Amino acid sequence: MNTQTKIEWTEQTWNPVTGCTKVSPGCKHCYAETMAKRLTAMGAPGYDNGFEISLMSGRLDQPLKRKKPTIYFVNSMSDLFHEEIPFSFIDQVMETIEQTPQHTYQILTKRAERMAEYFEANAVPKNAWLGVSVEDKQYGLPRIDHLRTIKASIRFLSIEPLLEDLGRFDLQGIHWVIVGGESGPNARPMKPEWVDLIQKQCNRQKASFFFKQWGGWGADGKKRAKQQNGRLYKGQTWDALPLQI
Repeated sequence: MNTQTKIEWTEQTWNPVTGCTKVSPGCKHCYAETMAKRLTAMGAPGYDNGFEISLMSGRLDQPLKRKKPTIYFVNSMSDLFHEEIPFSFIDQVMETIEQTPQHTYQILTKRAERMAEYFEANAVPKNAWLGVSVEDKQYGLPRIDHLRTIKASIRFLSIEPLLEDLGRFDLQGIHWVIVGGESGPNARPMKPEWVDLIQKQCNRQKASFFFKQWGGWGADGKKRAKQQNGRLYKGQTWDALPLQI
């Protein structure tokens, strides 16, 4: 369903697919899996199979019913480029996106190779932003090169949860960078100096910088509820959107 969301960098979520499987360290404490378990226990529609991949054809037309321009995060409860989702179904998702030019769609994946494979044969809709998750050096950074091969109007990185110092990396062709720490009872800490290096590189390489949250660990290195740690970075909020829009 289309739902309002507390995710700071979007307006609504649209989940034509639910369910996923873990592929890298960023998945360890998956918020979507935890939420899916709750929704299954509540008997919510679309979660009969728990967190197994489920194609929701009945949801494909939901954005068509909304005339007000809206920013949608696509598949907050899944990964559109999961290996179990056929390209024929992704075609249908793209058809909906193309039929609703008033909306903007943010598509984020950890399966960057499969996303690049799909768009080798398909044009990216102008109103679709494509992004990859980057949580560490081993699994996250290589995804950026796959993203860079795709001709999208906006390419973005979700560096959340940031699990280690990423060092210096190439942001050529990347328009927007979201950074955040992990939340939840088992959150792994994010160090301020890791964020500092990313923010400086965004400034130098002209990528918009968005600081989402500290998560379960504050800038002072103390563990507490994420609401108490807040979103302030260097004394201010950083809510920049891509420069190209």
